[in-house]
Amino acid sequence: MIKFDKVTKRYPGGHEALRSVTFEIAKGELVYITGHSGAGKSTLLKLIAAIERPTTGTVLLNNQNIGTLRRAALPYIRRNFGMIFQDHKLLYDRSAFDNVALPLAIDGVAGREAGKRVRAALDKVGLLNREKAMPIALSGGEQQRLAIARAIVSRPAVLVADEPTGNLDSNYAHDIMALFRSFNEVGVTVLVATHDAGNAEGRLLHLDHGALTEGVPA
Repeated sequence: MIKFDKVTKRYPGGHEALRSVTFEIAKGELVYITGHSGAGKSTLLKLIAAIERPTTGTVLLNNQNIGTLRRAALPYIRRNFGMIFQDHKLLYDRSAFDNVALPLAIDGVAGREAGKRVRAALDKVGLLNREKAMPIALSGGEQQRLAIARAIVSRPAVLVADEPTGNLDSNYAHDIMALFRSFNEVGVTVLVATHDAGNAEGRLLHLDHGALTEGVPA
């Protein structure tokens, strides 16, 4: 499903975030990407989601070379993905319901169908009773749950999370990781970048200064 072949990503100024990285991820896998701060985890996820393009090497998604796609084709590729960021990227002038509904509006889904799917996503993350709340009124863990609901409302094939538990206490972090496992159990390919995979129940890919060391299943 996802294949990296000798992928290097070099940013302006010469910083090499990834260096000759090669791996494959099959459909339905649960993969944890580990490594120190600055190891290249976020860059790797951005390459997978076609937010960045490789400097050299090949990134394939379902046998499509992301690096050679026309810019106009990228939004269609990204519809395969649900993206979850450490800083949430919520819209603080919109309710929880409206935040989750945004991807559906972009895809042209409206009315009763949109409402049904938004409430199902909120229910999945335990926020159905907070649909009218503004994000500022939610705790850090609830904001992360809201970001997850927004990521899954379009029923993506791949869920990508960048340090989703980095700012949460251990109880919230445990609950968030359990959510990811539940999505994986119903067939979603889940990729989680984390600095701490001590309790990971899946495959490990470890980055060290842009170079990849593939671990064995935890």
